[in-house]
Amino acid sequence: MDSDRLESLLSVFRTKRLLVIGDVMLDRFIWGAVSRISPEAPVPVVEVKREDAYPGGAANVARNLLPFCARVSVSGLVGDDVFASELDGLLTGSGIDTKGLLRDPEYQTIVKTRIVARNQQVVRIDREKRRALSEAMRERAQAFFAEMLPEVDAIIIEDYGKGFLTQALVDGLAELTRGTNVIVTVDPNPNNPLHWRGATAIKPNRSEAFQAAGLDESGLRSPDSLESALQELGHRLFAQWDTKMLLITLSEQGMALLKKDQVPYRLPALAREVFDVSGAGDTAIALFTLALAAGATDEEAAEISNHASGVVVGKIGTATLTPEELIESFRRR
Repeated sequence: MDSDRLESLLSVFRTKRLLVIGDVMLDRFIWGAVSRISPEAPVPVVEVKREDAYPGGAANVARNLLPFCARVSVSGLVGDDVFASELDGLLTGSGIDTKGLLRDPEYQTIVKTRIVARNQQVVRIDREKRRALSEAMRERAQAFFAEMLPEVDAIIIEDYGKGFLTQALVDGLAELTRGTNVIVTVDPNPNNPLHWRGATAIKPNRSEAFQAAGLDESGLRSPDSLESALQELGHRLFAQWDTKMLLITLSEQGMALLKKDQVPYRLPALAREVFDVSGAGDTAIALFTLALAAGATDEEAAEISNHASGVVVGKIGTATLTPEELIESFRRR
């Protein structure tokens, strides 16, 4: 696909409305410098220079979509705490609809704090308490999905295995979308083995795909060995998941688009330099889904997703990209 075709699709992107459903969180970054080792313990002393906060998890998928489409809504579970207010403020301040954020006083908003010095992550601090989604919250979420469905062109389900996505919730959503033209894509989590029904596409990364299929991925670094393994991988996952296609991100080996009874469509890795893979999967599913909703072919959507991921891994932190950066990536190649 050339840059002219991309620009034509980008004009359609700007008419689309998407809903992102899943585990939302707050990503905090503490940036500093290290000049000495602590006298109290053999650990570096980080002198803080600045602090940043970004929407994370499913909220980062919504953030990736924002520069490209007409409207983005997000739905997930947060606590009734200061971190929920901060996340809500970041999202609404950037123009993302947060009516689908459900506040539960029994829940703690997930916060991941990364301390970074000299462009290297020193430590990550996680605040979270996993708990099952209550029936009352499931009903509220279901009502919101039903209300939003006539207003969206595509839905992205982003599972970080934190408890919001349950079988009852995704079954209810599948029932709502059955028989509609709404694109539904899933970023699954093997630690939360749900039965996905009626999805347009499912996008695991390499380790998630092999784990879900019950296959050993060790020793599959050569192109030939990976190619043969992808055939068996696809056979197992299509039998397990009710989906039209699989988009598997393969880190330094690029991506693979799999369809039933077809040879995998391979895309090479495009990043010139890899600084940070945080959130690259969020970018991949965001642009892949938006491209499908805009009428791109499956292969074109995978190409767009691959280029977008190649851009964001060259940035530090939970990064996003702009339409101009995506166009430039295509022009370079």
